[in-house]
Amino acid sequence: MQKLKVGIIGATGMVGQRFIMLLSEHPYFEINALVAGPRSAGKPYSEAVKGRWKMQADCPEKILGMTVISSDEVERVGELCDFVFCAVAMTKDETKALEEKYAKAEIPVVSNNSANRWTPDVPMVIPEINDAHLEVIEAQRKRLGTKRGFIAVKPNCSIQSYVPALTALLKFGIKEVVATTYQAISGAGKTFNEWPEMIDNLIPYIGGEEEKSEREPLRVWGKVEDGKIVPATAPIITTQCLRVPVSDGHTAAVFVRFENKPTKEEILEAWKSYKGKPQTLGLPSAPEQFITYFEEDNRPQAKLDRDLYGGMGVSVGRLREDTVYDYKFVGLSHNTLRGAAGGAVLIAELLYREGYLTAK
Repeated sequence: MQKLKVGIIGATGMVGQRFIMLLSEHPYFEINALVAGPRSAGKPYSEAVKGRWKMQADCPEKILGMTVISSDEVERVGELCDFVFCAVAMTKDETKALEEKYAKAEIPVVSNNSANRWTPDVPMVIPEINDAHLEVIEAQRKRLGTKRGFIAVKPNCSIQSYVPALTALLKFGIKEVVATTYQAISGAGKTFNEWPEMIDNLIPYIGGEEEKSEREPLRVWGKVEDGKIVPATAPIITTQCLRVPVSDGHTAAVFVRFENKPTKEEILEAWKSYKGKPQTLGLPSAPEQFITYFEEDNRPQAKLDRDLYGGMGVSVGRLREDTVYDYKFVGLSHNTLRGAAGGAVLIAELLYREGYLTAK
């Protein structure tokens, strides 16, 4: 199998560092360019991240000596790479312009950023759930005037703690969802060393997060019509999003009401049997079991369960009937693996196997 050469835009940030760790020994892809802003451009990667390396494991030796390329050197990156991952810390307008610039230069972009999540012909994908949305890439290429170039994005990290569990239950007719997410500090790109104010603390606000948490599931559950994604109109979703003193792992407390209330046994079987294209294809980053249910009353826990299947599995527990809604449960996903870099790598693996990503 021919490996594709990949670039990482935003390589010095926390998510960029995750990409490096995930791709350093990947069977489909090899890192051929590290890309960042002007502050880091021209420096060896070891110098660019000195004092800023946030992963628990050391950076691979072969990466440390690579020279960081400026993100505006699109032509140079295109010469080195078959496609790029994008995880930049820029404004939405700047990010959208940058991603389109790369796509129009015939460099496919798999993005961790939110800038293009609502561009109608850009697929926003959780591979186990809405792989069919990839077909809008053809319409996007027509709009951009490209043959190879396109943009694909992953959704917000927090929705992956509850949307997979809900997706498996859509067949029962979900009417209403109430979800409160308890989000780790790595979702803000921080560690406790950098953010000591979060120790022994909880902040009941994350800017823009509740709107994303309520709207993005409907786009994931939408349909492709006339070359664009048309979001679903139901169920009704309301959320609250809190920042909590946890390093990694977003937890969700979920309440749900159905049109056709299933039994607890039917719900558990729906979760156990649910799988998607990544499992069918045996993609390298795909968890063997997409949704894992824990019978113990005190699970899932971020510290114990966030790394399930290499951080790509989704955990669920505490399913029980509710006095106001039909059921309630707790979900958990690793926010910088399944929810960020790992989710984007899984999208790229699917794009590769489906023929959207090719060597030049």
